[in-house]
Amino acid sequence: MSRSDEHEPGVGSAERARFDGRGWRSGEDAVAREEPLAIELHGEPLAVLMRTPGHDEELALGLLLAEGLVASRADVASLHRESVARADGGEENVLRAVLRPGLAPDLAALRRNLYASTSCGVCGKATLEGALRAAPPLEDDARFAAGFFAPLAPRMAAAQPAFARSGGLHAAALFGPQGELLVAREDVGRHNAVDKVIGWGLGEGRVPLAGHVLLVSGRLSFEIVQKALAARIPVVAAVSAPSSLAVELATRARIALVAFLRAGSFNVYGERRRVEGAE
Repeated sequence: MSRSDEHEPGVGSAERARFDGRGWRSGEDAVAREEPLAIELHGEPLAVLMRTPGHDEELALGLLLAEGLVASRADVASLHRESVARADGGEENVLRAVLRPGLAPDLAALRRNLYASTSCGVCGKATLEGALRAAPPLEDDARFAAGFFAPLAPRMAAAQPAFARSGGLHAAALFGPQGELLVAREDVGRHNAVDKVIGWGLGEGRVPLAGHVLLVSGRLSFEIVQKALAARIPVVAAVSAPSSLAVELATRARIALVAFLRAGSFNVYGERRRVEGAE
């Protein structure tokens, strides 16, 4: 059985038994929380996301931007979360979004796109072309010194309280042109953490995020580069590897990928000119 922690919404606790090679010990562990969030658009079901509770409105805003439904916070007429009672006596978290008059989303097409992107149901070429139709390649002159990147991962790690306790959460962080940490978000899903960061930027009126750097824990996938492209972020960094499709999209979208960022060393892929000396 697991329980939530009232002091840290991203963390719960679970009873556990541990074998140390000599015998067993019972106790409790901190665990990352994972719960469903149903997102509705104009009163119709859009998606159910498994996410870590917290910053749900930012998560929805980031998703709407990544899917090309909005370009600014003003495009969202209303956005609120509520708990809905279920027949079994439990509660369901629902986030309801309504776009401003004049924006009429094709919900059926959007659901198909969301399903295809999460189930790898479209081929790589079609996926690339679709991403570039929704958001054209960047026109951004941003360049960064190689030394800019070494402090980023420690700064993000210091802003991960739930990971420090549970060890079970991904993170994403947004850095400004001078390396200042603007926002960091945690979630069981890497994509959700990125959506929360981008949703924060949309809510703060900062999108497009020209001249900024997005850092993620884990690997760099196509979907993360696609989200960065929608938010107009010129550099995406990660502590792990990029995928082939992520590199291809980054190259065509003029985004630099800084991967294997560890102890000051890293590789650069895609638009390498954005990092001085990597051309």
